Amino acid sequence: MKITLKRTEEQVELVKAMASKNRDVAYEAQVALAEFIGPVLQKVVNQAPTMSNLFSNFQFNAEESPSIPMDLYYDITDEDYITVWSQAVPGGLPSNTVTPIGGEMKFTTYRLDSAVDFDKRYAQRSRMDVVSKTFTRLAQEILLKQERNSATLILGALAEAVTKGRNHVTRGGTAGRLLLDDFNKLLTLGKRINTSWNGGTPEGGINGRGVTDLMVSPEVVQSLREIAYNPINTRQADNNSTTSIPATDEMRNAIYNNAGIPEFYGINIIEIQELGSGQRYNKLYDSLVNGKVNDNQTVGGGAFADGTDEICVGLDRRVDALLRAVATDSETGSEFSLVADDQYTTRQSKIGYYGSIEEGRMILDNRALFGITV
Repeated sequence: MKITLKRTEEQVELVKAMASKNRDVAYEAQVALAEFIGPVLQKVVNQAPTMSNLFSNFQFNAEESPSIPMDLYYDITDEDYITVWSQAVPGGLPSNTVTPIGGEMKFTTYRLDSAVDFDKRYAQRSRMDVVSKTFTRLAQEILLKQERNSATLILGALAEAVTKGRNHVTRGGTAGRLLLDDFNKLLTLGKRINTSWNGGTPEGGINGRGVTDLMVSPEVVQSLREIAYNPINTRQADNNSTTSIPATDEMRNAIYNNAGIPEFYGINIIEIQELGSGQRYNKLYDSLVNGKVNDNQTVGGGAFADGTDEICVGLDRRVDALLRAVATDSETGSEFSLVADDQYTTRQSKIGYYGSIEEGRMILDNRALFGITV
């Protein structure tokens, strides 16, 4: 992610004016730059994330007390009380709230903010690179907070996800590898957990509700590429003779020609660096699943442990289960607020900016979450 200010005559003059000895002129220039770059930062914050973009957005006025009519998000045959996952503070542990379907659910929002500054002499010298990197840093800090909040909420809800006695996390057949058989079991699990409103086949038949996306580590993508040249069968012939069956020629050719593996068995593959043994999200899941219902859903049958086990996260994006409520300014309608920081005095020779966004994330239905441990 990189934000760049072009070295045009107008922008150079604006940056120079920010360092003016006239405080009114300097402050007006700082405010003008904030108004100019604010919408750009909003686009970056909304488009650059990975985990955060799994949530569906809905806006509300910052001065309102927002709520969600729960009966519109659930089927009429669902139980009277359901569990909604959310966070009370940014970075906090996800908590589940038992909510009646027939009522309005009030939810908590929190502010994600960041403040940056740079020496005034860079503005005097028209150092557009320094100003650009300052705003890049501000956006990065907001994005990092959003990603960690989203990952904590998703993994925390997945750790305790169980429907009608059926765990949402299934075991992989082979340690360290994700095979076709694992995908097959995951598809079946998704169909059994997600039935239609009357308990039957959902709209769309076999292509109805189920797993649509799978977030995996680079190592898991590597194991998928191996299918092009390794056997894939998990059962031997009836006579117990040893047989190694490769994938079909068409499938192997597709994997050879498209090493990025964007889709597999009809499931979108999302490669995430933070997943994998010893990585941030795998460690986070290890701490969140400890002692929960899905703790022993590992290849060996023991408790999940980072270093030996790895979680792959599945998601059903056909339903609005993951929601992000974001406040908008009543005057400008903007989600992201960027203002000139006026805390600095003349002696400090600093120019600063303060950016913030108010949002709240929640998971209304954890039946949209699935997992495979390998």
